[in-house]
Amino acid sequence: MEIFHYGQDHLTCSIALKLARKEQKGDFNSQTRSKVLASAEAVAEIAKGETAVYGINTGFGPLCTSKISEKDTQTLQENLLKSHAVGLGEPVATEISRLMLVLKLQALAQGYSGIRFETLERIAWMLEQDVIPVVPIQGSVGASGDLAPLSHLFLPLIGLGKVHFEGKILPTAEVLKHFSKEPISLGPKEGLALINGTQFMAAYGVKIVDRLHNILVHADITGAMMLEGLMGSIKHFHLNCIS
Repeated sequence: MEIFHYGQDHLTCSIALKLARKEQKGDFNSQTRSKVLASAEAVAEIAKGETAVYGINTGFGPLCTSKISEKDTQTLQENLLKSHAVGLGEPVATEISRLMLVLKLQALAQGYSGIRFETLERIAWMLEQDVIPVVPIQGSVGASGDLAPLSHLFLPLIGLGKVHFEGKILPTAEVLKHFSKEPISLGPKEGLALINGTQFMAAYGVKIVDRLHNILVHADITGAMMLEGLMGSIKHFHLNCIS
């Protein structure tokens, strides 16, 4: 099976769908690993320092001037996920959740967000093991990012929320116990990196492009069959006949 390298290879709609449907394997190469590790180390150094840097050692929004101590950075990032996981309605289709994970992996693997490599590996593990987060259909404001949907998508990283597993919707903690895995602890800025983005909207965009492609293919077939049935001429479709 062909391997797609997150953060290095060009991601198209068709490849994203193949990754989401497990028709293609995704992985990280050494170059991606090096970039992600370097970015995470830079964020960790900032978190230890005295200089206030937004989202790393400060609060968010109006609290941007409130300094956060190094020991409280994990609590800050986890509370960010919890506070924004306020979506409503039925869960989106599992393929949409899968696409969200794929698209987020590609974004984070660029090595610009400060995400840790072990966090990327856990997200990839969820895809590989079919542990797919439950994401409510309502909640995105469609402006500064899909904050609510992405918060639900990544609650399972810290052992919260629910997931689709083996045809059922189960508490994340129960599924992690099944695999003898512990929740991860978020590092500085990781909560912000996880929920900032438009992967909810983009996942639907990928599905729309896929449906459009199918419609265009069927339109060609329908047109060809109609021309055949009417015993029409194909000469008008030749490029040299177009003035």
